Amino acid sequence: MNWKIVYVGIDTLYQALPALVKAGCRVCEIVSCPVDNETEFNLRTCAFAKEHSIPLLIGKITREDVKRWKEAGIDALICCGYYYRIPVDEKLPMVNIHPALLPKGRGAWPMPVTLLEGLRESGITIHKMTDDFDEGDILSQKAVPVMPEDTLQTLTARLQTLLPGMMAELASDFCHLYEMARPQGEGEYWPCPEESNYPVTPDMDVSEADRILRAFYGYECIYRNRDEIYGVMEGRAYPAVYGGEKGLPVRGGTIVARRVRKL
Repeated sequence: MNWKIVYVGIDTLYQALPALVKAGCRVCEIVSCPVDNETEFNLRTCAFAKEHSIPLLIGKITREDVKRWKEAGIDALICCGYYYRIPVDEKLPMVNIHPALLPKGRGAWPMPVTLLEGLRESGITIHKMTDDFDEGDILSQKAVPVMPEDTLQTLTARLQTLLPGMMAELASDFCHLYEMARPQGEGEYWPCPEESNYPVTPDMDVSEADRILRAFYGYECIYRNRDEIYGVMEGRAYPAVYGGEKGLPVRGGTIVARRVRKL
């Protein structure tokens, strides 16, 4: 198979990239976007491009890029996490790999919302890209359970396990899946959550505090105590009896974190 693709993405769902290559795709160009490589990463994606001598573009995709790819005979664009709107062209099939069970969970960052809402199921949806974000017809979809103690990191890792099989299926039967894609119908858009909109406070119940900390685990959460504000990185809230650790108090427990800094 010599299916020629452009791969667009960051490291959040990185496993899609090597899985596509293993399935027989020829990645002709990789596109990523600027990240801080502290909370959002593209190190593995960029390293893959360098290791395999694949041209790498960091930044916004333009209509000129899309025209160039069509002229080069690119068969499809596969997007797996990207900050910018991609100019859609009906003559170049474009699909997006979305970490939620569409049509519920449209939006830029559905995984934290999944945890904040206490949902018990998540998954990966592969859908056509359209001018409307996350509303294109669905090619395939697979679900995973969400465990009570999941953090953003563990949930993302579980979603990654779906990618090798889904990419193999996509590569082997792309034309049929694309042609037979089913409309989503009415959906539910989840606005991108901001850690600052979910501050943890001392009067918050330990379970509620832990839910917020788990939802943004790996990002800096806000802890607000009267006029004092702290940034909490990789924190969890435990009952007061937990190990006698010193930490930030919440109702019925304590926050223990890898890093706490006063803002």
